[in-house]
Amino acid sequence: MVTLLIIIYISFISLGLPDSLLGSAWPAINADLGVPLSYAGIVTMIISGGTIISSFHSERLIRRFGTGLVTAVSVLMTALALLGFGYSKNFWWFCILAIPLGLGGGSVDAALNNFVALHYKAKHMSWLHCFWGIGAATGPIIISSFLKKSGGWSYGYLIISGIQIVLTIVLFVTLPFWKRAAAANNEIELDGEPHKFTELIRIPGAKSALITFFCYCAVESTTGLWGSSYLFVTKGISAEVAAKMVSLFYLGITGGRFLSGFLTIKFDNKTMIRFGQIGILLGIAIILLPFGNFTLAAGFTMIGLGCAPIYPSIIQETPTRFGKALSQSFIGIQMAFAYIGATFMPPLFGVIADNTSLLLYPFFLLAVLVLMIVNSEILNKVTAK
Repeated sequence: MVTLLIIIYISFISLGLPDSLLGSAWPAINADLGVPLSYAGIVTMIISGGTIISSFHSERLIRRFGTGLVTAVSVLMTALALLGFGYSKNFWWFCILAIPLGLGGGSVDAALNNFVALHYKAKHMSWLHCFWGIGAATGPIIISSFLKKSGGWSYGYLIISGIQIVLTIVLFVTLPFWKRAAAANNEIELDGEPHKFTELIRIPGAKSALITFFCYCAVESTTGLWGSSYLFVTKGISAEVAAKMVSLFYLGITGGRFLSGFLTIKFDNKTMIRFGQIGILLGIAIILLPFGNFTLAAGFTMIGLGCAPIYPSIIQETPTRFGKALSQSFIGIQMAFAYIGATFMPPLFGVIADNTSLLLYPFFLLAVLVLMIVNSEILNKVTAK
């Protein structure tokens, strides 16, 4: 189990590597491909669409092929898609390759999260998602080291593809470990017919669980996407300083998940989720204080610290709330709703801001947070019965 846990930690770093690449490299990519800057949104939407679809169908795949094989094939799909990006000289190839990148990302995410929730303690879930943050931070560092030369972004994609290919080989070699882990816990791989969404949604607490996860990812993604614009437009802060302030949000998430791993030893998942929600609320309140740059930086850091325990704690609590037999089903659809929230809520706020004002940014976050808290508490009461 220790060897397998090490492999899973490495896999989570690998999961994070591609997630921040496109945004970091796109200014160079769009110049080389000769397409508008806004075309990044097309590629992102295709990736998100693939991720949502594969998350919804993750249980079906895992029932048929097993967690280990689904993980290995998903990472292989990601590796080949990144390899293709590295050699692409045409925007439409980016669109085509975004399909396997999204499909691979959703399946492996749902598979690994459920496996960890079933086989390991809550501290590992928090630390694994911290390692995802390390991967997401490392991707731009790798790609930026090649951006000084024309077309250098392609070498960055090839390097990261190579890392994914090495991991793929390791995953295929260690496939027997996954079955041994299940056997050691007196479990077998899922078999039989997968559960239908219409069946799952009728289970008490299901709707609240999906809304909670949807709202969490909406808060996280909206905070990250619009934070710099809010600071630049409404506070008169330079673009460079605004970007540094928002980077504290991501630092708060990564560092917070490391600390959360220790806190989960003493506090249960429901308490960790409540801690996180209170942290986000405090962060929004601090941003609204009229005390200058220091409070703004502190506010974004606090929102990041608040976000830190929520995602891993929701995943870890799923087998307890809905039972081990249904955990893969619920983790799959929860993650699909999480991706939907992350994909569509930031553009929705963009439309609202265009027609009103960016001053509504903290109040939009507050409204979504309140909806999250209400549904989270409803979920706690329903599943406690």
